[in-house]
Parts: sequence; structure tokens; C-alpha cells
Amino acid sequence: MAITVTDNHPVDRAEEVLTDEALAFVEELHRRFAGERKARLEARKVRRAEAASTGKLDFLPETAEIRAGDWKVAEAPAPLQDRRVEMTGPASPAKMAINALNSGAKVWLADMEDASSPHWSNVVDSVLNLRDAALGTLSFTSPEGKEYRLRTDAPLAVVVTRPRGWHMEERHVLVDGEPASGALVDFGLHFFHVAKLLIESGRGPYYYLPKMESHLEARLWNEIFVFAQDYLGIPQGTIRATVLIETIPAAFEMDEILYELRDHASGLNAGRWDYLFSIIKYFRDAGEQFTLPDRASVVMTAPFMRAYTELLVQTCHKRGAFAMGGMAAFIPNRKEPEITAAAIEKVRADKTREATDGFDGSWVAHPDLVSTCEEVFDSFLGDKPNQVDRQRPEVHVTADQLLDVASTEGVATEEGLHLNLYVAVAYTAVWLSGNGAVAIHNLMEDAATAEISRSQVWQQIRNKVVLADTGNTVTRELVERILAEETERLRGEVDPQQFANFYEPASRLIADICLSEDYTDFLTTPAYELVG
Repeated sequence: MAITVTDNHPVDRAEEVLTDEALAFVEELHRRFAGERKARLEARKVRRAEAASTGKLDFLPETAEIRAGDWKVAEAPAPLQDRRVEMTGPASPAKMAINALNSGAKVWLADMEDASSPHWSNVVDSVLNLRDAALGTLSFTSPEGKEYRLRTDAPLAVVVTRPRGWHMEERHVLVDGEPASGALVDFGLHFFHVAKLLIESGRGPYYYLPKMESHLEARLWNEIFVFAQDYLGIPQGTIRATVLIETIPAAFEMDEILYELRDHASGLNAGRWDYLFSIIKYFRDAGEQFTLPDRASVVMTAPFMRAYTELLVQTCHKRGAFAMGGMAAFIPNRKEPEITAAAIEKVRADKTREATDGFDGSWVAHPDLVSTCEEVFDSFLGDKPNQVDRQRPEVHVTADQLLDVASTEGVATEEGLHLNLYVAVAYTAVWLSGNGAVAIHNLMEDAATAEISRSQVWQQIRNKVVLADTGNTVTRELVERILAEETERLRGEVDPQQFANFYEPASRLIADICLSEDYTDFLTTPAYELVG
């Protein structure tokens, strides 16, 4: 084999995952599809440059027949018919995986992407945990002796695994000396070891596909699915995938993305936080009409966000696919009942809006919120598993509506700038330490929210945004001063060794990417270089 693993023992039992047969499959995926992956990434740059120069995106004229056509995706298998509550979270460590499976949610999004830091130990441990879960043997005993086991008194959540996006590489797996695609490593190892186990139990294999920007990227995934099923002798159409619509160009190609994956598609998800990040990134230098107010001011009722979610529901239901709602970032705090009560009410309002709009289910980030989301969707669905029959013919969304960022209510403030820099440093530090999801100020932050924070700072510097609460103009000097203040604040909040190991390098990284003349497409790319 021309495939090399630079660290064969990142966790106990790694040899059960990093077998010769599994690695041969990953190598074959790389040889067949890595070239097209690189071509799709290059195509992103060309389209982004065109959009930035014009301030426009539009529905593709060359795919008008697909949008106008009368077609549907394959009927969903029974385990995916009812998705009213989906729990999200990393598949490593085992304790979190068990809690998610036991949460009472219909589905668990087992995340190897934004809620997971791609330390090699996390990647391998995630596959081990997902295989053990499929076998029914997943367990964990804490250092204090507390045991965690899969529940037997109620159904476990159906697992839908999310591999990394196309942009990420896996430097611990080399093919002909080059890093393999993180997406192909995640999918390849998981599919090879877990697919047949899930088929035997009638619960998979199912995937969430992140951060795509075009239907041609969806076509690539479909080709991978076809090959993978043939490779393992699995019937075509067994794999089912839900696509996260979390980039602004993908919002203009929802029909086309479903069409490319129609034999394997089960739905689309409104990935709201990455979607905001994508809008900032895509139009970062297209003028002040694309500058957003403070992140906390950008709610789902903003006109451009309403257009996005209404179009997603209409598109999915027209094609017989499920429309999945997004993440409410609010999380309960078991030590502070008032904060918990406020979080639950905010989540209830968010999920009620989604259910009213026609979504078939939604995400929560904490087991304590499963019942709240379930109650809301129960009240709308009753005994029905979903509301795909709500066709929403009254919805008519234009390109201008999807791009109407300027109508968003709210202002940019210095307080918001402080918060952006605090979150960017705090999250990046935790990510460097090996954890991809963290509670900050009672909000669940993952890579997407950190991306919004640092991208907004870069955009505000470029557009010389005047802050409403102080009258100050956002400059490099102002950002440097506030970043230093927030870094010092963090110094006082964490262990000195943790600060030196993770927070100081995180602060330097945030300074580099916020103050650079050139925009960094993904925070996690340079951050990955700092991971040991």
C-alpha cells in the first residue's frame, strides 16, 4: 500500500480501526476522488471572487430544468421518518456518545466536524465509539467509578454521522506522501467498520454532509456513495444523507443538491451559524451593505434568514425530503435555575417558529433540551412522523431576498467586538486542547460560531465600521487593544498552564487572522497546524 499512518496508536484499541483492509479502502477513495475534491475547492475560489466583485449570486440558469422538474428523492427508510428531535455532539469521548444515544432524541448527529477537534486520537476514538455503539457494547467508567451504559428501557437515538468538510486534511494519513482528505478518512473508516453493522440492525448507514457550496460537490459525494456500496457489496441506495445548507452559494442550489443525491438523500438542514459565517466570508469585501450587526442581534426572523429557511422548507417538501431546523445555541446551566429557565423558553420559542414554518424536526445541543424540542414538535405533529405534506406553495423567494443583509435590524457595538474576540480566543484555545464544543456564557459554541466572531472582526476592520455605543471606528489598533484586554481577562479565568499551552497561542492566531490583509477561509486550517 502507498498509504501511511504516521501514528498507529493514538488511543487504546486503535488497531481495531486502523486495519490494513480499512486503510486500503481509504486509499482507494483517495485515488478515485481526491482529484475531483481539489478541483471543487478551486472552483469555490473562482465563484467567490465573482460574487465579491458583483455583490451578487443567483440561481443557476443551466439547471433551471432541474428546479422546474417533477421529481422526488428516494423514500426515507423507517428509522428516518420521524426526526422531530435531533441531539448533536461529538462522538468522542465515549461518555458524551453514550449520553447522546440515551438522550431520548430520535436522532443523534454524531459529529466528527464542527463539534469535534480533529486531534488524531479524537478521529480514531470516534470511529471506535460508533462501532461499539452499533454493536451495542459501548460503555465507559469514569475515574470516580461511575458507569455509563447504553439504555435498554427505551430506544436509542438513530445515529447520523457527520464527517469533516471537503476543506480539511488529515495529516496523520498520507497517500503517496500527501495528506488525505479528512472527509474521506472519516467516511472511509466509519463506513468500512460500521456500515454492515448498521444494516443488520436496520438503522443505517446515515450521514450528514457539511459545508458544501455547489451541486457538483454533492455529485462527488454521490459518486463516493455509489463506489463505497459496491466496494462492500451493499445494495445501492442503502446510504442516506442529509445535507447541511450552511453556505450562501448552496442556498441557491438546494434543488440541484437534492437532485444529485436523490437516490441517497433524506433531507436538508438549516445550518444557521455556518450560514452566517458563509455570508460574511463570501461578501467580506463587497461593501458595507454586507456588514452585520452584533452576532446576538442577528435572529432567525431577519429578512435574509427568513428567506433562507422558508425556501429550504419549500424545496425539501416539494421533493419529498425532510427539512431539519438548526441549532439553538442556548444551553441550560444545572447550577443556575434562572439561566436554565430562560434558556428553555428561548429554545421553545425558536423551535415553535421552526415547527410553524413546516420544519420536520430540529437540533438541540444538550440532553436537557430534548424534552422541550419534543414537546413543541409533538404539539404540531401529533401522531404524524413529519409534516412533509406541507408544501408551502405560497413561498416565493428571490435572489435579492436571500442577499438582503442590509435590512437586518441591530447595530455593531464595541461590546460586541469585545465578545467576538473573547469567544474567538476562548473557543480556539479549547479546540487546540482537543475539545470541539464548549459552553461560553451559557451558549454552546462550536467552530461555526467562532468563525462568525473572527470573520466579523476582519470585515469590520476592512469596512471601517463605526461602533454605535462608543463612536469608535474599528481599526487594527482598536482590535489589537481589545484583543489584549480579552486575552488578559481569560488569563484570570483559567489555569496558568492551560493559558500558556492553549490560550496564548490561540490569541496569537486570532491576532494573525483578524489583522491580516488576506482573509483566512477557515480558522481551523491554521489552528490545525498548532495541534500536536
